[in-house]
Amino acid sequence: MSLTAAVRVPERSVDLDLTVSRGRTLALLGPNGAGKSTVLGAIAGVVASVGQITLGGRPIENAEVEDRRVGYVFQDYLLFPHLSVLENVAFGPRSQGRGRAASRSVAGEWLDRLGIGALAARRPAELSGGQAQRVALARALAAEPELLLLDEPLSALDVEVRAEVREELARHVKEWGGLTILVTHSLDDVAALADDVIVLEKGRATQRATVRELVAAPATPYVSRLVATWSED
Repeated sequence: MSLTAAVRVPERSVDLDLTVSRGRTLALLGPNGAGKSTVLGAIAGVVASVGQITLGGRPIENAEVEDRRVGYVFQDYLLFPHLSVLENVAFGPRSQGRGRAASRSVAGEWLDRLGIGALAARRPAELSGGQAQRVALARALAAEPELLLLDEPLSALDVEVRAEVREELARHVKEWGGLTILVTHSLDDVAALADDVIVLEKGRATQRATVRELVAAPATPYVSRLVATWSED
């Protein structure tokens, strides 16, 4: 299983080719406004684009959003405020045509797997940032996606809990073992979560590397500053 994508969004000056292999996480690293979220949106089908996108040998660039088999965790999680945690997670299976009982069963399994089964009856407003992130991840995975997209999944968290939740997220993504793309501007996120990195600046790839290669040999002033700051920390 792999993803190959040629993402072209002319009106946003984004032009990027990428490949992701099963069991590996690709990070799109770059400053704000670099086009990282645009790339994810194009792959998910929520941003209009041109170019070919193939997932598991299946062209999906013209497929409807619900047919792409893509799970999406947004920056602010976008949980449905009027639904319980259980019903939020059951939404994916329900939208695929499963019955209510079966969808709730799948949702309960994912909540237990992520260690938040006790939160099933709560509403999103009653959750901490870390809890909401795990619910959003459970909702994405309950729909049995072939590809998981993580758009700045830690940015809404307080600094005090970010490291702990980052460690949890890294474990869950590794256990899932599918295709994952992470969008971030944090080298800490990259180091904890990613295997491969594409640095995106002004809609173009300026470096492609493993995490170790990126740190050892930054290719642009932006990456050099990022690495220098990270090393000081």
